[in-house]
Amino acid sequence: METIVSLIVFGPLIGAAIAGLFGQKLGNVPSQAVTTGFLFLSAILSWYVFSQWTWHHLEAFTVTLAPFIHVGDFISNWSIRIDALSVTMLVVVNTVSALVHLYSWGYMAEDPHKPRFFAYLSLFTFAMLALVTAADFMQLFFGWEGVGLASYLLIGFWFHKPTANAASIKAFVVNRVGDFGFALGIMTTYWAFGTIQFAELFPLIAEGASRTWEFAGAHWKLVDLACALLFVGAMGKSAQFFLHTWLPDAMEGPTPVSALIHAATMVTAGVYMVCLLSPMFEYAPIAKDIVTIVGAVTALFAATVGLTQNDIKRVIAYSTCSQLGYMFFAAGVGAYEAAMFHLFTHAFFKALLFLGAGSVIHGMHHEQDMRRYGALWKLLPVTYAVMTIGTIAITGLGIPEVFGFAGFYSKDTIIESAFAWGAENSVGDFAGYIGLLVAGLTAFYSWRVAFFTFHGHKRWGEHDDHAHGHDDHAAHAHDDHGHGHDHKPHESPWVMLVPIILLAVGAVFAGFVFAPYFVGHHENEFWRGAIFSGPENHVLEHAHHSPAWVIWAPLVASITGLLVAAYMYLWKEGLGARLAARKGPFYLFSYNKWFFDELYDATFVRLARILGDFFWKVGDKKIIDGLGPDGVAWLSGKLGKLTGRLQTGYVYHYAFVMLLGVLGLVSYALWAWGS
Repeated sequence: METIVSLIVFGPLIGAAIAGLFGQKLGNVPSQAVTTGFLFLSAILSWYVFSQWTWHHLEAFTVTLAPFIHVGDFISNWSIRIDALSVTMLVVVNTVSALVHLYSWGYMAEDPHKPRFFAYLSLFTFAMLALVTAADFMQLFFGWEGVGLASYLLIGFWFHKPTANAASIKAFVVNRVGDFGFALGIMTTYWAFGTIQFAELFPLIAEGASRTWEFAGAHWKLVDLACALLFVGAMGKSAQFFLHTWLPDAMEGPTPVSALIHAATMVTAGVYMVCLLSPMFEYAPIAKDIVTIVGAVTALFAATVGLTQNDIKRVIAYSTCSQLGYMFFAAGVGAYEAAMFHLFTHAFFKALLFLGAGSVIHGMHHEQDMRRYGALWKLLPVTYAVMTIGTIAITGLGIPEVFGFAGFYSKDTIIESAFAWGAENSVGDFAGYIGLLVAGLTAFYSWRVAFFTFHGHKRWGEHDDHAHGHDDHAAHAHDDHGHGHDHKPHESPWVMLVPIILLAVGAVFAGFVFAPYFVGHHENEFWRGAIFSGPENHVLEHAHHSPAWVIWAPLVASITGLLVAAYMYLWKEGLGARLAARKGPFYLFSYNKWFFDELYDATFVRLARILGDFFWKVGDKKIIDGLGPDGVAWLSGKLGKLTGRLQTGYVYHYAFVMLLGVLGLVSYALWAWGS
């Protein structure tokens, strides 16, 4: 088993090294085959390990591969940790990544830099695998920064586009803000408990939970402080409120990148980290409340913004942001199992929606504006079918106690857990009601995408002045106005359709099959200590006995959102466009993403520019250069000119100076002799 898990983790790295270093010599097809082959091998082995854990009761173990950092008492080893959390993430990461690799054979067919693209994909996968199998904070941080680097490379893959370069830099910079908090959280943990090894750290938490730090006249609980700082890192990586602004801009990368990074892998790293650190968060009530509130607000914010966006990928990106909010407030109320379950099911239907959107974009000759779609269901029948499945899954349609698609089981469990926690803490009720409202909003904007894209009258033959974006390929000769959409839309090749069909199967059955293991009657057998619940945490148990109105309310909200979307975009087609044309205050507030970009530009960006100009023009040029090299050069020049005047060229001047020197020397000698 140790050899198998090592191959799972390092297989993608081997593929990335071969394609990245030798891709130009090997050529496109061998590079694609090597990277994709290693990913499918890792995915198959991941499912094998997952099955051994789920049905054959494999015990948790850690494989220590090599020393990483040993400095005094600070010890970090490169390890592979296998438990319920890591095997779940191995399945999620490798399955989605393998299917994205296969999908990219078709989507990137005309791109001239395929070896580089596939090398980046595999490098990203390796970094994510290093993160989820870490046995200490140091390796976790290595993977954390590795996925950040790979996402920067992938978002800016089409570097000839200024918007792609700007988006990759924005993602990198915003994540640095979160990572600063994450690093401080790791330092605080080591300072408080003297170790970063999870196996050593977690047993120490209960005994040391009361430790405080006196600062600014107050006593700060160290566990709360550490967890709050660690959550700042999760806010950046998982695009939570205040640090979310990079996520929609990241849609400038190729669509397979959007599916891999923003659907199932990197953006879920924060959720995974909070669940992994449940032994710490269970003793940090203030930090848990922060997680709950930020998660609920993020879910609401992103859902409201998704209502009015017209770029198909951006709508799905905001949907991801909103669903991550669900996961975080689930963890915040103590239902870590429900958070991981939603992470698991979300991987299937969100990757399906992103890749389905890529299929639409491919069929529409790289047009991304939904206002230039319409009536595509007959021309893209397979894409239409699977995206409808994904829409049903994300909106959580299902009949309680009977059957539902994947999102039905995980989302409803989260809402029920929030209300169960609300019996003890009003923050839980806040999150629960937000979750119900967001369920209705999610249904509306998700069905809006489906109806706007596949139904109504066709708009792709029209030449209008709508602003629209493009998933532009370097090899495609599309102009800046996207006139490629004049060609008749077409279905994608099977190499793109097979992955989304497989994801559609997961979107239908993943919730029904795995609910008993993640949050049901096999829950304790599955998690087996990988998630810690404090002695007073009975949230999930109480959630299973929720009142009828809590059980049925999410379904009512989802159906309401569906009916409103059908009314606006099917029965009264054009109503949405007329409402948008009025440009009311709510529409502008939503369409402009709560004006966060403008606010950050007016404060942080301009302030940084003002400070930069000040330090450059005043601090650097006038003070440092003025008193340093420029000042010394000026003074040397002045002294040179003054001393140059002494060089007259007349002998009697030099003789006079020599006489003065002799007189001075004799005078000094007489004075010294007399003393």
